[in-house]
Amino acid sequence: MSEVTPPKKPRKPRLPKRLNVSVREKWERLLKDVEKNEVPITCLDSLVVNLIDGTSVTIIIKELLDDGNNPEMLEIILRHKLKVLDAYIKDVDFYINVDSVAKEIQPITDKILKDL
Repeated sequence: MSEVTPPKKPRKPRLPKRLNVSVREKWERLLKDVEKNEVPITCLDSLVVNLIDGTSVTIIIKELLDDGNNPEMLEIILRHKLKVLDAYIKDVDFYINVDSVAKEIQPITDKILKDL
């Protein structure tokens, strides 16, 4: 006699594995790929001015803004100082405040993508 095998249970479809990526990590990855010709001062964390003589000056923008300095005035002052000292500056490194960028841009992104 032949044996009867019970029917197999249907397989549940496999769902793609979701990466657990935080909003901050998403913005960090995005910002690494963006060319930064001009960044709003409110999105900067700090900047490091590297001088020709090898010294570096760090300006912590976030602290200046947190202390209540007007962003527009701060930007004007910084641009002026950098222009005046241009002959002594080798380069300037800008450090972006990822949390500020995400806070400013995420609502706009959400609004644009809400109907997709």
